[in-house]
Amino acid sequence: MNGDECMVTLETVLGVRIGSVLSRWMDKIHEINKKYETPRIKMSPGVKIALLFLRVYLILLVVLLGYKFWTLLK
Repeated sequence: MNGDECMVTLETVLGVRIGSVLSRWMDKIHEINKKYETPRIKMSPGVKIALLFLRVYLILLVVLLGYKFWTLLK
C-alpha cells in the first residue's frame, strides 16, 4: 500500500465517522423539532398581533442593517 492509498483510506474512515456523528445530531434535532412542532398554550389575538408586529420589526431591522452594510461597501 503506498502513501496515496493510505490517505484515501484515512479520508474515507474519517468522513464516515464525521458523517455518522452529524447524522445522529440531525436525528436529535429532528426529534426535538417534532416534539415542539405544535404550541401547547393558547394565544390571545392580542398576543398574536404583538408577535406578528415583532416579526415584521425584526425583518425590517435586518433589511436596514443589510442596506447599511451595502452602502458602506460602495
